[in-house]
Order: sequence, then C-alpha cells, then structure tokens
Amino acid sequence: MCGIAGFFNAKADYLSFSHPWTRILTDMQQALFHRGPDQQGELLEKTVGLCHTGLSILDTGDVKQPFIKKENGKTFAILLDGELYNAPEIKADLLSKGCTLDTKTHAELILQGFLEYGTDIVKKLNGVFAFAIWSKEDNQLYLFRDPLGIKPLFYTISQGTLVFGSEIKALFTYPHVTPQVDKEGILELFALGPAKTHGVGVFKNIYEVLPAQYIVFSEHGILSDIYWELKSMPHTESYEETVEHTSFLVQDAIRRQMISDVPICTFLSGGIDSSIVSAVCAEKLAQEGKQLMTFSFDFDGNKTYFKSNAFQPELDRPWVDKMVDHIKSQHIYLECSTVELADYLYTSVDAKDLPGMGDVDSSLLYFCSKVKDYSKVALTGECADEVFGGYPWFHKKEFLDAPTFPWSKNTQIRRSLLSDSLLPHLPLEEYIQKRYEEALLETPHMAGETPEESRRREISYLNLRWFMATLINRMDRASMYAGLAARVPFADIRIVEYLWNVPWEMKAKDGVVKGLLRESSKNILPHDVLYRKKSPYPKTYHPQYEKLLGNRLMEVLHDPNAPLQHLVDKEKVKKFIETPSDYGKPWYGQLMAGPQMLAYLLQLNYWLEKYHVQILLP
Repeated sequence: MCGIAGFFNAKADYLSFSHPWTRILTDMQQALFHRGPDQQGELLEKTVGLCHTGLSILDTGDVKQPFIKKENGKTFAILLDGELYNAPEIKADLLSKGCTLDTKTHAELILQGFLEYGTDIVKKLNGVFAFAIWSKEDNQLYLFRDPLGIKPLFYTISQGTLVFGSEIKALFTYPHVTPQVDKEGILELFALGPAKTHGVGVFKNIYEVLPAQYIVFSEHGILSDIYWELKSMPHTESYEETVEHTSFLVQDAIRRQMISDVPICTFLSGGIDSSIVSAVCAEKLAQEGKQLMTFSFDFDGNKTYFKSNAFQPELDRPWVDKMVDHIKSQHIYLECSTVELADYLYTSVDAKDLPGMGDVDSSLLYFCSKVKDYSKVALTGECADEVFGGYPWFHKKEFLDAPTFPWSKNTQIRRSLLSDSLLPHLPLEEYIQKRYEEALLETPHMAGETPEESRRREISYLNLRWFMATLINRMDRASMYAGLAARVPFADIRIVEYLWNVPWEMKAKDGVVKGLLRESSKNILPHDVLYRKKSPYPKTYHPQYEKLLGNRLMEVLHDPNAPLQHLVDKEKVKKFIETPSDYGKPWYGQLMAGPQMLAYLLQLNYWLEKYHVQILLP
C-alpha cells in the first residue's frame, strides 16, 4: 500500500526551471509519508511530476516507483497504490502473449497489461488500486480507481494543471490550491456527513476519481469513462448451489488477500464476519506451521458502563474468547482510554482531511497504531453487512419504507445546532433528497421485479454506493495513517457481483439475517458464533467520555476566535451539551448518538482551524 501524487500539464516545461517543481514533489511526498514510510521515489519530466511513498508488503526488494518501462520506442511510467489478488492469472496471460516482465511487482504487471490491452486492462484486474500511468510520447496522463473505490484518489485542476494525490492534503502542497468550502461543502458536512457524495471532495474544486472510473488528461482536454458497473440479471442457481458458490468465493477471497511477504494478522470481534476471516486465515497458516495473530478492541470502563440497546445488544469479549480458543490464535486485547479516544479525534481529522465518524474513527486509528507494532497487514470483516444484508434497514419496514438514506433518517439534531442566520441558506432536507433520488436513478433494476424486490435492490445499491464507501474510506485512512495495510475480503468484486443478483429469500432464508453467509460458513465456525446476533464495531459507554467532550466543546464555544462559531448557534450547542444522551438513538448509522455529535463538532472546529478553511457563504 502506498501514497501517490503528482501534477501534469501538457503545455508545461517543468525542466526549464526544475527546482521549485522538485520541491513541490518533495512536499507532496512528505504529506503522504505515513502511507508508505519504507520507500520513496519521484520523477520530473517536461510536462509531468510524479512521486510515490510505499509500504513494503509485497516484493519488498529495491524496486521503486514511479516504475518506468520502455517499449517500441515509447516511455511509460506508473504510480500504484494498492495490490492485485489475481496477479498470477494476469502474469500468466501476459507471458503467454510474449510479454517480458523484469520484476515481480504488481506495478509492472499493470503497466505491461496497459501496454498490451490499453485501458481495457483495468477490466481484468481483481484487487484494490488507484494508479496513474504517464505516456511520454503521447503526452497523456491516466488516472484509474478500483471498482468499489477502496483506494482513494483525489484531483483538482489549478490554472490548467492537473494536480492529484491519494489524499487531499497532498493537493494543498501545490501552489494556488487552497482550502475553501462553499454552500455545497457545508451541506455535505451537515446534511450528509460523515458520509459524502461520491466524486465530491467537500473542499471547493476538489474532486474524487469515481469508483470504476478512469480519466485521461492530454493537450486535447479531459476524457473519462466508467469501466465497470453492477448488472442486474436473473439468478439461475439453486439454493444449495448458491451456498456452495458463496462458500467458495468467500474463502477464496480471504486466501487471496493473505498474500504478503510480511506476517499478517486479523481483527477479531467475535462476530460472524471477522470470525470467518480469522478462521480461514488461521487454518491456512496452520497448514504452513504458523500461528495467526488476532486483535480485538474495547474501551476502558465498558465492562461497568455498557448499556445494551437494539443496535448494540452485548459486549464482544466472551465471543472473542470463544473464537480464540476455537482457532488457536495468538490474541492481543487492546483497550482505549477515554482521554486517548478524545485526543485521537483530532488525529483522525489529520488522517482523513475531513471531519468523520467521531470516535468511531478515532478509536480505529488508535487501535491501528497499536496493531502496527506487531504487523503491517491486517484482514478485517468489513463490508459483509452491505453485501449480505446485515443491517436493520434491510429488514425493518420503518427503514425499508423511509424515502431517504435509511442510516440517516433524521436531520433534526444537526439542523437544531446550526446558526439561525445560516439555516435559510442551507436547505438540508432538499440536498439530502436530491442526492438520494440521484442514487435511486443509478440503481440497476431488472425487468419483472416486484415492488418489494425492486426496493430491496435500491437499499442494496444505497449501501454499496454510500454506506460501505464511508466505512471503506474510514478503514483506509485510519490504517494507512498508522502505517498498516487493512484488507477487506468481503469487498472482493466477485462476491459483490455474485451476491448482487442472489434473491433476498436466499440471502435471508427463513428470515435469518445474513442466513446465506451463515449457511455457507457452517463448517468453519462454532454454531453459537455462527448465529450470534449482530453487534457492530464497539464504542465507549464511559460517562466520563461524554463529560470530557462536553468540556472541550464548551472551551470552543468560549473562544471568540473558534471558527465553529460561524456555523452553529452557541446557546443551542450549550443546551445540547447539557442534555443527557440517548445511546440507543443514533443520528447516523448504528453507533453515532449524542456523544458522537459532540465529537463531530469538535472535529469540525479542529478541521476549520488546521486547514485554515475559508468559508464561502452568503
């Protein structure tokens, strides 16, 4: 895993006065250093500057990026963030066509595939990736992103120059690219946040390469294309065949994502998703005479203060203990204190360049920083709920029938805290409805579906395109900021494509939530773990945490220079701080209740200060 960045202008001549441009590349590289502290490389040519910083996981030799290849009198270079899980198949195909490969790197595989197939090579790749390819003689630069957008890639156009990078912070090292937020950006933060519209960077004029998109920049302008999309078609396999097919895909994806030249580990919560991943990994490593290392996360005081609710019915620890005994892993229990959790709120903004999921982000970043002391690669159970239909909004009528994003039905809390002078200029509900309706129009329906089947497909699409994207983004930023590569086997493109067309009555046979996943894994897990009721990623219930956040937010409200005060009503926020929180009524997802709103406001204020954000509002 890596960080990539650069700039391109088909009419420029950077070599005529190279010093400032070399310095910009160095600044970009430094901004992304956390994504890859093991290797650095850069290239400056007449119309392009490219830089890379890498984490040594695969092919840990001395092959650096940008990787340059010359063929038929032409020169090409590639920057790659990510990895392929079907590299052996890609390699065999290229060798069968007489291609020459000089290294074992995935970067060369992709570049050689580009030389053989052009942009169509991206349709053959199974992996997570964001990459840039520069063609010297054609004077073109290409940007590509994986089908589900697991690896990030942002860009802007500044005075005719393309500036791109794995993270937004790299773009701000380029001259004249400044942090500004206009009306749309504020609506993204308060109407949709911590989610965001795909393709939008929240900052004004900052864009994100879409999942499954490639863009070509040249002296003739900009061209783009979507190279993959979900296709709805009849499912022709029997239930028994579907169970068998699902079992193969899940286990094959996990085993493929174990590829590494350094030891791997897994996150283990005791839930079905992480338990499946850990069990498959443990079995494969045991066959090699190795022991899997697993990690679980909890918070100081949760044993005392935990409050069971509909979204989080029980603690994880007993189930973790059961799975550790079952798979015989070397397990480490990690715990985060209230102060560490609060302090990492700000660090998680540093990682993401935007306010995020409050302590849901900060805790993951903290835990990743601890896991990194033991391993560089971790496999997780993320994305299974989106693919297999594990969330309440797949099952409960109140969510299914809601004409909005089901994980964020109520904007009342956010609206109630905004400044009265801004409210007339910020149509939150209208903005949400617009984005929601756009997403519904994108949903690939199938002729002949019943209204109920059609609605299930819409809910599935919303989850894949929106909710999963938020969680994937969270995982990438937290792990890469800590120098840890986190992998998500359930987001294997083959699983997503296959499950998209499996009927709901097979996914949840006899009304069992994620019944297909459970049935396909019955020979892997103990029965009680297999049928454990869903309990999401843990959060703290320590009353001291909410008190700590309230005190910090009060300090912000008493600071006349705090930028947050330009957006919220001071008295309304004070009243909110003094109101006891209901942990069972989240305003986003399943975890973000009252304390997380306090955390979000703290992150927002820190973000405005750190980036010196200029707010452009009437």
